[in-house]
Amino acid sequence: MVTEERFEFTATAKKRLVITLLVGLVLSVLGYFTLGSGGDHGGGHGEKADDSEIVSDQGEEPYAAEDHSDEEGHEEGAHHGSSSSVKRLLSNLWINNVFFAGLAIIGVFFFAIQYAAQVGWSAGLKRIPFAFGSWLPIAFVLMLAVFMIGGHDIFHWTHSDLYAEVGGDKIVKGKAAYFFWPLEGGATPVFWIGRLVIFFGVWYLLFRKLRSLAFSEDLEGGTAKWYQMRKTSAIFLVFFAVSSSMAAWDWIMSIDVHWFSTMFGWYAFASWWVAGLALSLFIVVMLKERGYLSVVNANHIHDLGKFVFAFTIFWTYVWFSQFLLIYYAHIPEETVYFLERWKDDHYAPVFYINLILNFFFPFLVLMTRDSKRHTRILKVVCPAVVFGHWLDFYLMVSPGTVGHNGGFGFLEIGLILVYASAFLYVTFNALSKAPLYAKNHPMLKESLHHHI
Repeated sequence: MVTEERFEFTATAKKRLVITLLVGLVLSVLGYFTLGSGGDHGGGHGEKADDSEIVSDQGEEPYAAEDHSDEEGHEEGAHHGSSSSVKRLLSNLWINNVFFAGLAIIGVFFFAIQYAAQVGWSAGLKRIPFAFGSWLPIAFVLMLAVFMIGGHDIFHWTHSDLYAEVGGDKIVKGKAAYFFWPLEGGATPVFWIGRLVIFFGVWYLLFRKLRSLAFSEDLEGGTAKWYQMRKTSAIFLVFFAVSSSMAAWDWIMSIDVHWFSTMFGWYAFASWWVAGLALSLFIVVMLKERGYLSVVNANHIHDLGKFVFAFTIFWTYVWFSQFLLIYYAHIPEETVYFLERWKDDHYAPVFYINLILNFFFPFLVLMTRDSKRHTRILKVVCPAVVFGHWLDFYLMVSPGTVGHNGGFGFLEIGLILVYASAFLYVTFNALSKAPLYAKNHPMLKESLHHHI
């Protein structure tokens, strides 16, 4: 007989997360004020390279990393920007906003795909990642606030002078409708903000609908609610397929507004997905060790470990496919994206650490069957993978916002602690509000006998 099981979010756990958040705030403030202003005012968006040009190894004509404007237009004096320290703060806020918003929606995605695929093995653990969705309204407020306050320093395309008929930027003007429609080149990017509101609005409404049905399932049992959840999950997955890619274009790829990749939506999704799986597995392991999740056994943990292992390879496949296509085509306006990341002294070490943490380390460690069942190994691999994919988003955002003024120090560490502790606080608080699993789930019996 399966009994109801609830998570107790203890005062001690809350205190530790609050202390971590406060330590993060102190480190963030310390890091910000030790950066100094850098004397960097109006030096152009991002300062992407120490030199104004990047020259290819084969001796082609140099390609200007910054100036894609018409020959007669957008001179240096027209560039906009705050001090390097302000840019770095805004850049880090945006990185964390995007990363943790992605984790929140990926948690709902994991939950929905279990119902849409009629999966039974995960019946006892899928509410763990589902709790990530409680971060969505907070993520929306933070995303909108940071954009309104610092959008000009994060997104080059927000500057109105780029859209001038004389002296504007030809490439950016060609993309104006995507950002500003119906007022192309206007003061407010109505279309861009509208998409952000729609994405979060629909995601949260479907999350609330799924949560309501899940709680009803606890009380009523049977298959009626399960079929409703399957239908709602299918709707969510169709919307997610489109919105997650467009969100990646809007929130990340448009930072490097002159560059684009047709694979970028998949790439951002893969990074969010692996990080979400690793965090889910880590929390499941920690709860299991504390006496919770009695319906979860080594086979369930093994399956989650296989997911992390498999999609680590998937992320690497997408990363390498994007890289290889750009590398062998050797078109300057495409290759500049990677040159900024592996030849700049600030980002080159992170570029290689990113590959180590997100591919080589989890691939080699999780290759064996036993490693995916050994909780001591998983408690090392999972946090490393989550942090590795934070670095992945750092590489997506930072070079396009702060360029050679970037770095990794107290500011970055502090903000990671602030966001991570706040995210976990919201997640654990959500877990404590309802049973950890649905005792009346029609496939719970199948999950109890799951064996691989």
